[in-house]
Amino acid sequence: MGSTQADIQVSYDVDNEFFRLWLDERMNYTCALFEGTDNLEEAQQKKLAWLSEAAHVGKESTVLDIGCGWGANLEYLALERKVKAAHGITLSPAQAAEIRRREIPGVTADVVSYLDYKPQTKFDAIISICMMEHICSPAEARAGKSIEMYRNYFRLAHAWTKPGAYFGLQTILRNRVPRIPQDLKDLGWVTYEIFPGGIVPRLEEIIAAVNPYWEVLEVKTRRLHYKRTTEHWRQRLRDHEQVIVEKWGRKRFDDYDRYLSTCVRGFEMHYQSLAQYSLRRIDS
Repeated sequence: MGSTQADIQVSYDVDNEFFRLWLDERMNYTCALFEGTDNLEEAQQKKLAWLSEAAHVGKESTVLDIGCGWGANLEYLALERKVKAAHGITLSPAQAAEIRRREIPGVTADVVSYLDYKPQTKFDAIISICMMEHICSPAEARAGKSIEMYRNYFRLAHAWTKPGAYFGLQTILRNRVPRIPQDLKDLGWVTYEIFPGGIVPRLEEIIAAVNPYWEVLEVKTRRLHYKRTTEHWRQRLRDHEQVIVEKWGRKRFDDYDRYLSTCVRGFEMHYQSLAQYSLRRIDS
C-alpha cells in the first residue's frame, strides 16, 4: 500500500503558494545536482538533465514521469528536451492543478496511483524522481515486504514501456540508524508527520528489486548534493518567515524549519543519502 492519497495530500497539498516561496522557480522538490554551480536553479536544471540522459530521452521520445510533482520535470522535458509527449502521474490533486495551470505544450497528467495506472500506449522512456519513498510503509518494511513491493513497481514500469526503453531513476536512501536520541526522534517525526505512509528505501533493496525487469547501468550517490539542496530550501524558508507565519501560522514555519534542519543533519551524518540510476529494460 505505502502512502495513500490522504497521506500524499498531507505531504504535498499543503498549499502550492507555500512551496513556491522556498523551492526553485520550477518547484523541484527533490535533490539538485551542484556540479560547477552553487545556484539552486542551475543545480536543479543539471539534475533534470542527468536524468534525461540516463533515460536516453530524445526529441522523438514519449516519456512517463512517475510521481511528477508540480511538473518541473515535465516542463523541462517539453521545453528543453522538446520531447514528442510527456505524461505525469501523481496522487496529489494540488500538484495536478499546478501542471494544468502551466499549460505546457505536449504535457498531460493524471491523478492516479501507479498501482491503478493503465496507459493507453507504451512509452519510450521513464523518469521517476523520489517517488519510490512512497511505495512501502514503515510497517510493511518492518514486515519484510519492501523488496517485493519495489519489484512490483519495476514490473509495472516494464509493462508500460517499449522494448529498448531506459529509465532515469532517483531515490533517497536509508543508510545508518542514528545513535543520538534527538536525531532519531527528529527523523521519526519527519517520517510520520511530514511524509506519512512512506519510508526511504535502502540501496541494496533497489538493486535486488530491479531484477528481472531492468538492468542497472549506472548508480551515482549524491549525499552532499542533497545536504546542499536542503540548506538552500531552509534558507529560503527562513527568508520568508514573516510571510509564512502571517499567512499559515507559526506552527507551519516551525514544522518545516525542523523538517529541513533534520534533512540537513541527516545527510551530513550519513543517516540518509541520495542515488541516481540509469536502468535499461531487459527484453527477453
